[in-house]
Amino acid sequence: MTPPVDDLSPGELLPAGRRFRIVLVLGLLTALGPLTIDMYLPSLPAITTDLQTSAAAVQLTLTGTLVGLAFGQLLVGPLSDAFGRRWPLLAGIAVHILASVFCVIAPNVAVLGALRVLQGLGAAAAAVVAMAMVRDLFTDNAAARLFSRLMLVVGVAPILAPTVGGLVLNWTSWRGVFVVLTVVAVTISAVSALVLPETLPPAARRSGGVRGTVRDYGRLLTDRVYVGLILVAGLAMAALFAYVSGSSYVFQDGYGMSEQQFALVFAGGAVGLIGATQFNVRLLRRWSPQQIMSAALVAGLVFGLAFLILAITGVGGLIGVLIPLWLVLAMVGLAMPNAPALALSRHGEAAGTAAALLGAVQFGVGALAAPLVGVLGVGEVAMAVVVFGGMLSATLVCFLVVQPHRLPAHQPAPAVAVAH
Repeated sequence: MTPPVDDLSPGELLPAGRRFRIVLVLGLLTALGPLTIDMYLPSLPAITTDLQTSAAAVQLTLTGTLVGLAFGQLLVGPLSDAFGRRWPLLAGIAVHILASVFCVIAPNVAVLGALRVLQGLGAAAAAVVAMAMVRDLFTDNAAARLFSRLMLVVGVAPILAPTVGGLVLNWTSWRGVFVVLTVVAVTISAVSALVLPETLPPAARRSGGVRGTVRDYGRLLTDRVYVGLILVAGLAMAALFAYVSGSSYVFQDGYGMSEQQFALVFAGGAVGLIGATQFNVRLLRRWSPQQIMSAALVAGLVFGLAFLILAITGVGGLIGVLIPLWLVLAMVGLAMPNAPALALSRHGEAAGTAAALLGAVQFGVGALAAPLVGVLGVGEVAMAVVVFGGMLSATLVCFLVVQPHRLPAHQPAPAVAVAH
C-alpha cells in the first residue's frame, strides 16, 4: 500500500532515476573514508620496514586518519549548515587529494602521519555531508533503509580496499597505494560536482556564526538520548576499528598469511558486515530501528565474549578466532545503520552539525581503539579485549542511557527540499 504524499520525505518524492543517481553518489562519498583507512592495511608491515620504524608508530598513522575524520567533521558539519552542502564537500575532497599526493613522497613516518591526518580531514567532508544529505532528504524508516544501503558501501569498501592494496603491492611499493587513492578522490570529486544537488536551500541555512555553532553543539549535548545514540554508534565503531587496526598483524605476522590471503580473510569479515546491513532493510519491515539495534548489541556482546574466551584459551586456532569475530562484525552491521538514523531524526533543524558530532564521536572513539590494540600487544587477545570492551560499553550505554523501549515509534519528516 502506497503511503500518502504528505507522509513521504523529500527524497521519496524525487523521480526514481534522479533519486538513484543521488544515492549512488552518496555511496561513493561514504566509501572515501573506508578506502582511505583500509587500502593501505596490507602495506603496514612493509611501511614499518621501509621507514625503519615500529609497528606501534605505523599504527599511529591509522590513528591520525581517524583523528582527522573526527575533528574534520566537527568543522565541516556547521559549515555545511551555514553555507550549504556542496562547497564544503568539494573543498574537503580537494584537501584529501593534495594530502594523498604528498603521501606518495613522504620521507618518514612522522610526515606520513601528519599527511594522514589531512587525508582524514578531507574524507570527513565526504562523510558528514553524505549523512547530512540523507537527513535532508529522508527520515524515520526511510533513513534507516538508506543508511543500510550506505553501509553496503562501507562493507564493500573494506573488501575492495585491501585487495586493491595487495594488488598494488605486487606491482610497486606501498607508495603506489596513495597514487590510487589520489585517482579515487579526483573521480569522486568530479562525479559529486556533476550529480549532487544542493539539498539545503538558503532559507533553511543557519547563520549564527561561531556563537551559533557553539550553541548548536551545546543543545545537542543536552539531549541525553541523542548523546547516548552517538556513543552507541562510536563504541560499535571501536569494535570495528580494533579489528581494522589489529587484523593485519594478527593474521599476517601471527598466522603467517600472505598479503593476498589476509585480503581474503579481511573480506570475510566485510561479507558479514554487508550481509547484516542488507538484512536490516528486511528487518525494518517488521521491527523498529530501536528494536533491531538493541537485539544486535546484545547478540554482539555474547559473540564478543566468545571471541575473547577462545582467543585467550587458543581453542579452535584460526577458526576459533575468525567465526566469533565475523559474528561480532555482523552484529555491528545491524547496529550501525539504526543508531545514526535514530540520532539524526531528533535534530533535522541542524542536520549537518548533528551528523558532524555523530561522525566525530564514531571516528574519535575509533581513533582511541586503534592504538589500544597495539599497546596491549598486537595479538588476537589484545584485539579481542578491545572488541569485547567496545560491545560491552555500547550495550550498557544503549540500555542505561538511550533506553530504546521509551523512544517514539515515528519521527517527524525533514522540513527541507532539494534545491535545483
